[in-house]
Amino acid sequence: MPQPRPDLDIRLRSWLFFLLYNLMGIVHSVLCLLVAPFQSFEQRYRFVNLWTRATLWLLRTLNGIDVRVEGLEHIPRDEPVVIMSNHQSEWETFYLQLLVSPQATVVKRELLGIPFFGWGLALLKPIAIDRGSPTAALKTILKTGKERLDEGISVVIYPEGARQLPGQLGRFNAGGAMLACRAGRRVLPVAHNAGDCWPHRSLLRHPGTIHLRIGPPMACEDGDVKALNARVEQWIRENAAELMQPRPGK
Repeated sequence: MPQPRPDLDIRLRSWLFFLLYNLMGIVHSVLCLLVAPFQSFEQRYRFVNLWTRATLWLLRTLNGIDVRVEGLEHIPRDEPVVIMSNHQSEWETFYLQLLVSPQATVVKRELLGIPFFGWGLALLKPIAIDRGSPTAALKTILKTGKERLDEGISVVIYPEGARQLPGQLGRFNAGGAMLACRAGRRVLPVAHNAGDCWPHRSLLRHPGTIHLRIGPPMACEDGDVKALNARVEQWIRENAAELMQPRPGK
């Protein structure tokens, strides 16, 4: 059955968001580069994320996208953690930067070369990996990830690797669990339905509510990476299934 075309108002608002979002990003990235030499990492992190806050405000006021968060009480306030989340949208890459601060995200190395956006991202101590070389990528995650955690900076890892279609979850890799076990840190599991409002590879921003749920931190018991990864995956899959809207035909 053919799907109905998006309402004209949604399309116009989505295009307007795209234009304003990118214009703000270009201007703010230049400002970030100019002031970065005079800031500490904490100051730089807050300044860079002014664009993040502006983006979320734009989504709410222009596109009618609200956010509901459950489980804030589970976020440790006195220790860095390895955050593992399902991956559906650009939205979570923004929001998680504000939810747990400061943090470093595992990203594709190519992203740092993108004009303006990549330049700003590079100021936040990301963990840049070569996705074409899985062995080297894992070594970077374990080495640099531990360094960030030892600095008191939480690490965000999307165990599916790539963004998934709305309503779907991909295969989970064990890099995040391995980092947590090697570094002696806990995993903070996160599930959400951001793809329902901001789908990957789409210019459309659908009005609605993004639900994000945070689970209790999970420790690595007896160094068992597989067991930790399985527990995290099970929690994310069960909670994401509750939060995501049923897709047509399912």
